[in-house]
Amino acid sequence: MAEGFTRVYCGLGKGKTTAALGYGVNEAAMGKTVVMIRFLKNRNEEETDYFNRLEPELKVFRFEKSDVSFEELTEEQKSDEIMNIKNGINFARKVLSTEGADILILDEVLGLVDNGVISPEELISLLKTRYENTQLILTGIKMCPEIEEYVDEIYDIENIKR
Repeated sequence: MAEGFTRVYCGLGKGKTTAALGYGVNEAAMGKTVVMIRFLKNRNEEETDYFNRLEPELKVFRFEKSDVSFEELTEEQKSDEIMNIKNGINFARKVLSTEGADILILDEVLGLVDNGVISPEELISLLKTRYENTQLILTGIKMCPEIEEYVDEIYDIENIKR
């Protein structure tokens, strides 16, 4: 297996999740195991049905219980969801520390830092658990500057023309 790396897709443009998922599908087609954990996203039954068809090569998890995105929740609902999100982070840590997948995609994990759900230090701690052969892909709008030294590649996605 190729040596692992950590890659970030960030920026205001559309396509960060699509780029990460496309990479994961390509690697799954070559026999790699791929796990994707989605954070801060709406529950979308059509997407969920599609993702389920990609198993067992590509497994997609969402730990939040609400059907709407995190930003749409009340403060009380956000408190409840933060516990679910932390369970997702703990699952990611387990996947990374046990080589539970060749590729781990943490979709919108940078948004967790931006929304104060986890600290930059908590994200750094998670990044440090990556086995050397695991490929880790992070997505989110805003790059967390504190993690830059722990990342091998950063892609800033922007819309040039709408």
